[in-house]
Amino acid sequence: MVALKAMKKIERLTTSMESAAASASLSAEAALLNAQAIHDSQRPWLLITVEPSPRIEDTFSIIATNRGHTPATIVSTAEGIEFAVDESHLPPIPSYGELRSPRVPIILLPGESTPVESFSRDEGRRICETEERFKRVANWEEKVFISGKVVYRDLIAPGAKQLHETTWCCWYIHGRQKSGLVLAGPPSYNMHT
Repeated sequence: MVALKAMKKIERLTTSMESAAASASLSAEAALLNAQAIHDSQRPWLLITVEPSPRIEDTFSIIATNRGHTPATIVSTAEGIEFAVDESHLPPIPSYGELRSPRVPIILLPGESTPVESFSRDEGRRICETEERFKRVANWEEKVFISGKVVYRDLIAPGAKQLHETTWCCWYIHGRQKSGLVLAGPPSYNMHT
């Protein structure tokens, strides 16, 4: 009987220890998720804006700004051009040219910006390739969409979580006397990872 009582106590103790170990495991998992959420909120986030050139009329710069809390370095960029009647007629997945790396590493501290692409009225005429297409663009029968991707590295994240992407899309507006470039496009063209 003494041995039986001892076995029951050992069984209760083992069950209690298993329960404590499971609770500790769940607590550790929750702490890890919390730490990851804090890290993600502190990581770099590159956001895209369009600004007119202060020096050259009808020229625009696509600017990447680090709105996160930690430094980022731009690894590569790519651009693509699509012609469509409107945003709803764009291909579902954007098509970019080849990814290319900057000649000199571009490191953006929080709040810093850098141009990633520029576009001018003269380029609007050149990319149309034919006079017929250019007339359709000038008459707003067809629109020019310039899209791109910026791949950047989080300088403080562990290896597997370092790379992020920001995609963007702009509509080039060819006016009779002046031109414009505004952010546009469907959500699949304007994403952040």
